[in-house]
Amino acid sequence: MPFLDKLQRWADDRPDDTAVVVGGKRLNWADLRDAATLRLGETAATTILAEPNSLDFVVAYTAAVAGERRCAVLDPLWPHAMIDEVTGRMRQAGSATGRERGNADELSDGDPDSTFLIGMTSGTTSVPKAFTRSRRSWQVSFDASIEFFGLTREDRTLAPGPLAASLNLYALSECLYAGAAFHTLETFDVGDVHAAIAYDGVTRLVLVPTMLRLLSERGLTGGVDASGVRSIICAGSKLDARTLEAARRWAPNAAIFEYYGASELSFVSGTRLAAGEPLDAGGTGIGQPFPGVELKIMDDDGAERPEGADGNICVRSGMVSNGYLWGDDGQALRCFDGWYTVGDQGYVDSGVLHILGRRSDMIITSGRNVYPHEVELALASVPGVSAAVAAGMLDEVRGQKVVAGIVPAYGSVTATQVKTGLDGLLARDKRPLRYFTLSELPVTDRGKVSRQMLLDWIENNDPRAKPLA
Repeated sequence: MPFLDKLQRWADDRPDDTAVVVGGKRLNWADLRDAATLRLGETAATTILAEPNSLDFVVAYTAAVAGERRCAVLDPLWPHAMIDEVTGRMRQAGSATGRERGNADELSDGDPDSTFLIGMTSGTTSVPKAFTRSRRSWQVSFDASIEFFGLTREDRTLAPGPLAASLNLYALSECLYAGAAFHTLETFDVGDVHAAIAYDGVTRLVLVPTMLRLLSERGLTGGVDASGVRSIICAGSKLDARTLEAARRWAPNAAIFEYYGASELSFVSGTRLAAGEPLDAGGTGIGQPFPGVELKIMDDDGAERPEGADGNICVRSGMVSNGYLWGDDGQALRCFDGWYTVGDQGYVDSGVLHILGRRSDMIITSGRNVYPHEVELALASVPGVSAAVAAGMLDEVRGQKVVAGIVPAYGSVTATQVKTGLDGLLARDKRPLRYFTLSELPVTDRGKVSRQMLLDWIENNDPRAKPLA
């Protein structure tokens, strides 16, 4: 793993400085190095971690990537049967490689081209795909993200989500590489996050937009001071106007970053909004290519599309994963002569990448291609709408019809108000045919919006989704 040689340096130079805090429990740099070194003797060539956040998780993870070891981090909330299935496949794959542990007694980085991480695509009902990453790919990613986000040793980063999620696992690893203190919680709790910000001097937040909204709005209501936060890094979905406005008021001195990436590709593009700088919250733009990333839009045959035309978002960089250990269907990660894509669709306008969404999410209604991401951004810009989620429902006439769930910003909102508010924001043939008012957003345990969950609520007449009059 690219951070172990750096960890040794921080432990020598700053042994008593805080390295990691989990739920108020701390390890300094020397303690983390020593605890991980002691763990090496019992750490196999391939380690499978399926544990909640804890200091022990951090120690086990650090030891699990020493030398040329490999680590797979699984979501502990997955069904036991899925964890067992993935564990069995991992052991078979590990024995098939015949790799030895390499530098078994040393907490040091192995061959940069060797695999250190086995990542999982998210899955709840089917076995997820497993992809592999080289040590070099994350070192390149660290150098790029530290430059882009301006991370320094003086920063104290709080990533309050599960370490099983790649966003948070990367933030931990990036901080260990940069020599910056990393904070997280045993489980996400708004009050605990606010307490950490207030008492631990947190300067940097890494989280998904749904978490940012909760923290900002409740922080404003409770008078939680976030003026010491200097940067907020968001990923997973695009920031909406309400979340941005609340975050600006709650953390007025913070630069807000949002970026687009994929587990298999790492970083693709991003944008930095200085404190007070406006955001095109209703648009699809997600910034310019990340440092070290080349970007093209290509069709399904690998031909480059002209500026403004949509197609597959393709990248060329040293951050791309090695491919799949299993589950490769030839479509999830494709390569066109050195340019890689996961099938996300978008276009480039004046150097800015615009995201339309994953091809698999696309709604085909009466022969028209509609991306729910585009519909959601337009709906979230309508006065009276706090947040929205759109999906395609089966329809005998159209094939699919667009439906949308709306969380009102205040009180209630009518379907007529929503339809009127979409004028000039969304073409009529892309607009939802049915609207539902939501008591809450359908989100996964990792804070990401789930369109399938919306459809399930509608189909099952769930009280959280009621027809909008």
